[in-house]
Amino acid sequence: MASQNMDPAAASSTAALKGSDSGGSAARGSVSKRLQQELMTLMLAGDKSISAFPETDNLFKWIGTINGPQGTVYDGLWYRLSLEFPAGYPYQAPRVKFITPCFHPNVDDQGFICLDILKDKWSALYDVRSLLLSIQSLLGEPNNESPLNAAAAKLWEDQEAYKAHLHTTFQN
Repeated sequence: MASQNMDPAAASSTAALKGSDSGGSAARGSVSKRLQQELMTLMLAGDKSISAFPETDNLFKWIGTINGPQGTVYDGLWYRLSLEFPAGYPYQAPRVKFITPCFHPNVDDQGFICLDILKDKWSALYDVRSLLLSIQSLLGEPNNESPLNAAAAKLWEDQEAYKAHLHTTFQN
């Protein structure tokens, strides 16, 4: 599907040239509708290990939570994330970062995440649920070839020491 990331608002540039200024509010309305649908999908999915809701009455800023994946060094820990959706969502990736401190090879000190689907591999087919599940999966399966946190990448080799560091430093 070659056009999955094509922004229909960009395709209708001729309407903008004709002086129509309703395109911006119409695009924002379609993003709001998409986010409302995603919120309903999340609530109905029944995933107990992930959740996300609008932070306030602003549908473009959410707070998400993920539990550490079972059977990994993160098992028993949980994390809060902030999600900010651009006006070009779902054709542009949301800005996602950890609010809860997260010691991980692919998370920097400010909570930003190095994950391909948040950058160049983003697709309009992704939604909040799939994004949270991907981040949850990344916790247990880091990409040590491209670490943002070199200390975590080095310690990852010794899972016992890594788990001990996590559970003594980042109890929540």
